[in-house]
Amino acid sequence: MQNAIIKIHPNDNVVVALRDLKKGEKLQYANEEYTVIEDIPAKHKFYVNNMQPGDAVIMYGVLVGKAQTNVSAGSLVTTANLKHAAEPYAYRSNHYIWHKPDVSSFLNRTFNGYHRADGSVGTANYWLFIPTVFCENRNLDVIKEALHTTLGYAVTDKYKNFAQQLVKAYENQIPIDSVAFENIAKPSQQRLFKNVDGIKFLNHQGGCGGIRQDAAVLGKLLAAYANHPNVGGVTVISLGCQNLQLAELLNEIKSYHPTFNKPLLVFEQQQIGNETTLVSEAIRQTFKGLMQINEIERKPAPLSKLTLGVKCGGSDGFSGISANPSVGYCADLLVALGGKVLLAEFPELCGVEQELIDRMDNETTANKFIHLMKAYSNAAIQAGSGFHMNPSPGNIKDGLITDAMKSAGAAKKGGTSPIVDVLDYTEEALKPGLNLVCTPGNDVEATTGKAASGATLILFTTGLGTPTGNPICPVIKVSSNNALAEKMADIIDINTGSVIDGVLTIEDMGKQILEYCIKAASGEVIPKAVQLNQDDFIPWKRGVSL
Repeated sequence: MQNAIIKIHPNDNVVVALRDLKKGEKLQYANEEYTVIEDIPAKHKFYVNNMQPGDAVIMYGVLVGKAQTNVSAGSLVTTANLKHAAEPYAYRSNHYIWHKPDVSSFLNRTFNGYHRADGSVGTANYWLFIPTVFCENRNLDVIKEALHTTLGYAVTDKYKNFAQQLVKAYENQIPIDSVAFENIAKPSQQRLFKNVDGIKFLNHQGGCGGIRQDAAVLGKLLAAYANHPNVGGVTVISLGCQNLQLAELLNEIKSYHPTFNKPLLVFEQQQIGNETTLVSEAIRQTFKGLMQINEIERKPAPLSKLTLGVKCGGSDGFSGISANPSVGYCADLLVALGGKVLLAEFPELCGVEQELIDRMDNETTANKFIHLMKAYSNAAIQAGSGFHMNPSPGNIKDGLITDAMKSAGAAKKGGTSPIVDVLDYTEEALKPGLNLVCTPGNDVEATTGKAASGATLILFTTGLGTPTGNPICPVIKVSSNNALAEKMADIIDINTGSVIDGVLTIEDMGKQILEYCIKAASGEVIPKAVQLNQDDFIPWKRGVSL
């Protein structure tokens, strides 16, 4: 049975409305009674005590802000009466004790993945096109146009067919509104290479024109993608005069794994000269490479070979109550089974730093986290901004009033396991367990960074909906509420609204999410973002991005 409200932590002095509450309504929760003195929309919070300016506001058991005005118990929490605040943090030897979840039902389970020579296992088998510089984006677009439809990877033909029907209607003086998209015949998609899951293109705006450090970081990022377990072969297209020189990229690729042995094709336009020759030969040689990696077949692998990225975007007031904790429980299950989990978005860890540091037994690791967080925060402040400006208008409208409030819920995606390592942007995750990865909160920059660190699946929670995906790492969308899952069913894979309804526990939902991950990793189900070719890729230039 659904409760009307929830108090997340015993020390909290705000309560979350699980449905719209009417002024004057009396509510019971855990032997306590509350009366709201104004309407409280679902997903929003109300104060349980009278508050004065400067009083600490606690949610998830941590400081999420300070009251700005005198407010009465039962009042709505708003941006006018609450401002962001967070506790200071430092390393302290805490000897964290983790209570592992029961994984007996997942012991000896496997997924069917693509085994690579370096010992990693991919959840997909992609051919990857990499430009060293933005000047080559057009050539990549031409190659994509030539290969996607021909080889059965295009998903946009249905819209082309629709546009063609509109043209016919216009020519025959038929009302445009009479052409129903739903009645347009969808083109059949038959892949020529059954063991190649797609051909992906990393169009970007870097490689030249910026500072040399940006080109260097871009080289590391592209090299990480070339080495990714989900990538079977690579075509690199270079201009020749750019900051990111071809030799530097090839050296970076080898530096990740000196035994790199995937098919690697390289074309430099200024050396070849003729654009027609460049494009046609890139297509020809890539076709031969596709024939080669098509010989690789999925084979069983233990769940310890999975690397799971956890991400949130378009978050709402339910995200930290249903979707994020459920994903967190799934993360704990995978860690207990020997797998890797990547939690990123450093601006959205603001306010829970101490909680995370206390889960690190290694002082060097903790100090690396502290350094990265403080350097990032200071850079934002120097630019006239700050982590406190992270929540978007959509976040605020749906109940996430401060960055610390948003962060406390966002951090739940990482579960409760010890933190084994802290990775800077583009660093590879090597240790089994929960890893923190330095990225912005920006959806695409964060997913781009997670894939670079080795995520082979990404669980992406959302309360408002977002079409974000990634070229090489399947992104699985997890809704925090029933309304979103129904409204945007074409992009949502998993609905955790049953947690809000009180139908399922977080633990049961977490197990269902892991079951879905096993199927997705085996190619038995295709996440919506993959079906729609939502291949978003934005390198982070290490500037201020929240």
